[in-house]
Amino acid sequence: MNRNHSYGQALKKLAAFSIPLILSGLLQQLFNWVDALIVGNFLGETALAGVGATTSLYNLFVTMIVGFTSGLSVLFAQQFGEGNSKGNTDLLASYAVLLTSTFTIVAALGMAFAVPILNLMDTPASLLSHAGSYLRGLFWGVPFLALYNTYSAALRGMGNSTVPFAAAGISSVTNAVLDVVFIAVCGFGIPGAAAATALSQIAMAVFIAVYTTVKHPSLRFSPFRIRQYQGILGKGGKYGVPPAVQSSVSSVGNLFLQRFMNSFGEQTVAAITTAYRVDTVLLLPTLNFSMAISTLTAQETGAGNKEAVKKTFRIGMAMMLVLSLALTAVVLLAGETLLSLFGLTAESVEIGKAFFRSIAGFYGIYGLSMGLKGYLEGTADLLFSSIVGVCSLGVRILCSYGFAGIWGNMVVAYARRFPGYSCWRHLRCAA
Repeated sequence: MNRNHSYGQALKKLAAFSIPLILSGLLQQLFNWVDALIVGNFLGETALAGVGATTSLYNLFVTMIVGFTSGLSVLFAQQFGEGNSKGNTDLLASYAVLLTSTFTIVAALGMAFAVPILNLMDTPASLLSHAGSYLRGLFWGVPFLALYNTYSAALRGMGNSTVPFAAAGISSVTNAVLDVVFIAVCGFGIPGAAAATALSQIAMAVFIAVYTTVKHPSLRFSPFRIRQYQGILGKGGKYGVPPAVQSSVSSVGNLFLQRFMNSFGEQTVAAITTAYRVDTVLLLPTLNFSMAISTLTAQETGAGNKEAVKKTFRIGMAMMLVLSLALTAVVLLAGETLLSLFGLTAESVEIGKAFFRSIAGFYGIYGLSMGLKGYLEGTADLLFSSIVGVCSLGVRILCSYGFAGIWGNMVVAYARRFPGYSCWRHLRCAA
């Protein structure tokens, strides 16, 4: 009876923590949908393809930030479980300043070299103007995205996934309103879409920073006394770097796929990048649930509760499997309808449908591998992420260029999912 109660408690705790986390992640991605929906329906498919051509490059920086701060969240959770509030203050102070400063420099370089980088990716000439102006505008929000994710990692580590969700909600509403105003009303075009996204990210970062400062006095710090916090940098790097490497390596693979996809022409770029948007949102519950498993595992590890760690893992994997099967049904049943919302031509929608049919069978494998990844990171076994990330990059590139003659433009779909088999092998070995 006690055992059943313990599993029930693990289920309730995972559900209560993961639902706001999943909704937060969905809202962060949905503002990209809003951009694409309004651009596609008001400015046309060429403008939509231009926006889509920036996705892989921009996501490289986003996934680096999210990957690094997801690692920090594990350390925040472990220290919270240990009752080490000073350690969490030092960690937040160090990385709020460091990551915001670093990505301010990255953003400046990105704005300066946006067009040359897009040229290196073989972006079609007809899309270059749209893609360049959109990418430059997006970079304004990158430092604030780094700040938001650092504060979000601290709050998640303390068991609060509701406030990051509220911040993401504010961002999504701000972006939707500004998109309509800047594009549909003012006629600012692609720069207006980028400005709406950047301003929404600024609003999100300001909200969560102010909330944390007001509601959690123990997390207050002065950025002008940063030297006293430097002792935690090495420890934070140990937790943050492996997930950041895994995430960024995966995104580098997407850059290769983007360059490869550009060679199929404007229509394929519009279709596949739009399908990517849908696929990315559908994968977010899996990714965010993995973070939930990681955070709760880290809290229980920090508290020395080994039995709770095991129960969290077992319940988490069962929930992940159910979630993955549900997402498979969504992509098969609603994929075409979702694609049609973006103003694509009938031919482009058909390409997107073929993409979804190609990847649908891989959601379960991917979900189980992400569940294992969350558990291992929560127990501070962070090497797994880096190994799988490097394997993933190699498989993506080999599949893209090696099987193009067989599968044509659908090779992009298979290359996007083949790394799941690599993760599955790790899952079987660990089980």
